[in-house]
Amino acid sequence: MTDFSSTNIPSPINSGFMPITPTANWIKDRPWRLFAFGFGTGLSPIGPGTVGTLWAWIACLAYHVFYPSLETFESIVLLVGGLILGIIVCGLTGKELGKTDHGGIVWDEILAFWLILFFIIPSSWLVQSLAFVLFRFFDIAKPGPIKMVDQYFKDWQPSPSTAPYATWIRGFGVMVDDLFAALATLFVLSILIRLGALSL
Repeated sequence: MTDFSSTNIPSPINSGFMPITPTANWIKDRPWRLFAFGFGTGLSPIGPGTVGTLWAWIACLAYHVFYPSLETFESIVLLVGGLILGIIVCGLTGKELGKTDHGGIVWDEILAFWLILFFIIPSSWLVQSLAFVLFRFFDIAKPGPIKMVDQYFKDWQPSPSTAPYATWIRGFGVMVDDLFAALATLFVLSILIRLGALSL
């Protein structure tokens, strides 16, 4: 089995290479880049994270059209698989770019919003739209614990014992703050529903 964590992928930070400017051709050249950049949505010059989240919303709705009776277990398998995939593709792509959480890496937003939709679909357009706005707020503003988690992984430096897993730890760091933003979104929605201010 190939150990991708030690794959000789050039990193602009450590190798002296010129910084990489991602392009459509660049992301298509490696499958992990394509996933990390949300199939091209991360190349958006304006709000790539928001564009990636919007793509996640549309993709999820389209999926439910073709598979309306998706079982809970199947959804959980897809989400867990998406998390594992995200750790890999975000870790590898961040290593290539020399920036762990590059703005164009949007698989974290995609998976996190899928997690939200898993809990609220079927629901009204109002609920889904509010979920979209809340998630983008929490992901961008990163209040409280979300900022702490995000900063922890941005400041993290590998020790000799963790160095072989550095790519995957950084990939997890890219994913985890968005998952916290998703949980915060679900928490606010649940409060609004419990108070009777919102209904699915």
